[in-house]
Amino acid sequence: MYLLKQNLTQMPKSIWILGFVSLLMDISSEMIHSLLPLFMVTTLGTSVSAVGLIEGLAEATALIVKIFSGVLSDYIGQRKKLALLGYALGAFTKPLFAIASNTGLILSARMIDRVGKGIRGAPRDALVADIAPAHLRGSAFGLRQSLDTVGAFLGPLLAVGLMLLLSNDFRAVFWVAVIPGFLAVLLFCVGIKEPSKPLTSHRINPLTKTNLQRLSASYWWVVTIGALFMLARFSEAFLVLKGQQAGIPIALTPLIMVAMNIIYAATAYPFGQLSDRVSPNKLLILGIIILISADIVLANSHDWISLLVGLSLWGIHMGITQGLLAAQVAATSPADLRGTAYGFFNLMSGIALLIASGLAGYIWDQCGSASTFYTGALFCLFALIAILIAKINKQS
Repeated sequence: MYLLKQNLTQMPKSIWILGFVSLLMDISSEMIHSLLPLFMVTTLGTSVSAVGLIEGLAEATALIVKIFSGVLSDYIGQRKKLALLGYALGAFTKPLFAIASNTGLILSARMIDRVGKGIRGAPRDALVADIAPAHLRGSAFGLRQSLDTVGAFLGPLLAVGLMLLLSNDFRAVFWVAVIPGFLAVLLFCVGIKEPSKPLTSHRINPLTKTNLQRLSASYWWVVTIGALFMLARFSEAFLVLKGQQAGIPIALTPLIMVAMNIIYAATAYPFGQLSDRVSPNKLLILGIIILISADIVLANSHDWISLLVGLSLWGIHMGITQGLLAAQVAATSPADLRGTAYGFFNLMSGIALLIASGLAGYIWDQCGSASTFYTGALFCLFALIAILIAKINKQS
């Protein structure tokens, strides 16, 4: 406990601000996303397969776009401008969800919103790595992820309250979600300053053969493991649909994401701090074992209690692995190529997520929800094998 408090007091101010920016944007996004699968299925008449495909395309787009924003942030040596553009784009697309009258407009809104997320993601992560001292890097990623996840459960909580207050008016809730999105942009604009000294004295092309060869084998192992995690962990929209299947009323379904994200937020920083002191492979193995357990429980859940156990396990695995993988990208890549490193990491993760979500939706429609979660557990085994044979050495 003392180490946790000590690390928090030593954390640079900009890391805290980045965390609160993420918190506000996640409140905005999760107020919408916690209701969106049900809005599409019950109001627009969208199939579960289509929901899976839309969610997979949207999230994969966000991750794939990160490679371009990451490379560009390395080339121009400026992270803030790109990240600000991404946050602004995400905020300005939120009203599209409120006016959507068909699945096509929902898809467009999700894609544009996720492009914004993709633009800001790699430069923001590179900013965290640039600002945080090396001995606090895991703690810094854990803190930012923890605050981000606080927003991820406050958003659904607000959605529940507003759905009850507004008699299940999806569109009214979506309009309210616009407000925290714009507050996030304002806070990032006025509160974040990049490190005063540039990483390099001249611009470099990160995509030259020479520079790409500087990305070590350890880094590519981290990329591989991250992609396998994405195959094992499809879109969280399926958690919401599982809750509805378990008999949870529509107005209360956002509580599913609240339960998962409370656990996620509570565990992200402690495990981030722990990753600064213990073997990352051991923590990744623990995360995989817990995700397998979550899949098995969710495959067999038919009531509130078993669903809550499965969601809790899912949240713990997220808290263990998400900040840890981000920190390992920074630890295994050169400082002047961090944006590019995060870009490639997210490119591969994006492709994996697209495959996983599309496959999960198809299996759900054809074979039922249980088969979807059992398939996720199978992919976990492949990730476990990769972790066991990986040799990851820190570079910086």
